[in-house]
Amino acid sequence: MKIAIRYFFRGVRAVLTPVILGYEKLTTPKPIDRAPTEQAELDKAGKQLVLYQFQACPFCMKVRKEMARLGLTTVEMRDARNDSAHRAALEAGGGKVKVPCLLIHHEDGQQEWMYESDAINAWLADRFDAPSTN
Repeated sequence: MKIAIRYFFRGVRAVLTPVILGYEKLTTPKPIDRAPTEQAELDKAGKQLVLYQFQACPFCMKVRKEMARLGLTTVEMRDARNDSAHRAALEAGGGKVKVPCLLIHHEDGQQEWMYESDAINAWLADRFDAPSTN
C-alpha cells in the first residue's frame, strides 16, 4: 500500500510541477526600476544571501517572486531537494531540512538562517524595498 501511495504522489508532483513553474513564470513581477548605482549596491548585498529552496515549492516560489520584484538577481539559489550537499548544509547550519530558508551572511561574519516565506519576504522588503514616494 505504501508503494502505491508513493507512486500516486510522484504522479501528482509530475503533473503539478510544470503547472506551478508556468504559473510562476507568468506571474513574476517586473523588478523595481532603480538607478545604476543603487542596483550595483543591491547586487553587492544580494551576494551575501543564499536561498535554500525546492524548485516547485509554492512557498519558495513566493520568495523567488519577491526577490524578482526587488531586483535581487545575485542571490545564490541552492536546490535542497536534488543536491545532497546543499541538503546537508541546510540541515547542519539551519538545524532542519525545511524550505524556503534564507541564509544571511552578515558583515561581522555571523550567519543567520531564516525560515518561513512570510518572514523572509518581510525581511527582504524591509531591507531592499525602494522608499515610497508620496
